[in-house]
Amino acid sequence: MIATGTHRLRWYGFVYRAAYRLGLTVWERQAPPAGLVELVEGPAALAPGRALDIGCGTGTDSVYLAGHGWEVTGVDMVPRALAAARRRAAASGVSVRYVQGDATRLPELGLGTGYALLLDFGCYHTLPDDQRGTYVESVSEVAAAGATLLLYGFGRPPRIAPMRAGITPEGVRQRFADHGWELVGAERVDRQFELWGCRLRRLE
Repeated sequence: MIATGTHRLRWYGFVYRAAYRLGLTVWERQAPPAGLVELVEGPAALAPGRALDIGCGTGTDSVYLAGHGWEVTGVDMVPRALAAARRRAAASGVSVRYVQGDATRLPELGLGTGYALLLDFGCYHTLPDDQRGTYVESVSEVAAAGATLLLYGFGRPPRIAPMRAGITPEGVRQRFADHGWELVGAERVDRQFELWGCRLRRLE
């Protein structure tokens, strides 16, 4: 089982490195998702604290958070993406710590703990099923009690997506419940591809 999981993660990393090298980053966005903006700027906005952007890519969301007073760490496995994120942060005049690493092994990356806000736009939903439990354990170890997790993923990935996985709100609820997380809400952000935005709160 361990060997199989390791093989799949290596393949996962290869696919995304190749996509960035070829410029086939169809998931790139130039603005943060509305759910994140609501949490940061809305009438019931969270107080700025420590934030972790999991699978941060080229830094759209991490730079946004840093620009609104958050102490942000971004994690991605692709060096080319992290280089672009650092350039974006520098151009925006904000400070973000970017770390190369695997989202299923966050405690091993020296990130520390106590993150009040965690964001995953498109990382978890591409993981094979046998790695999702490890991911939840990983995220739970670095999250603060009462932390908020915003998790976005396709229920039905586009044909051009590099990995063929997906999520459902019920699947997310079940997977995270055993580690002390409550699904607060779920919204279908895009109906064509069934892009779901799930908001979870850590109870422990």
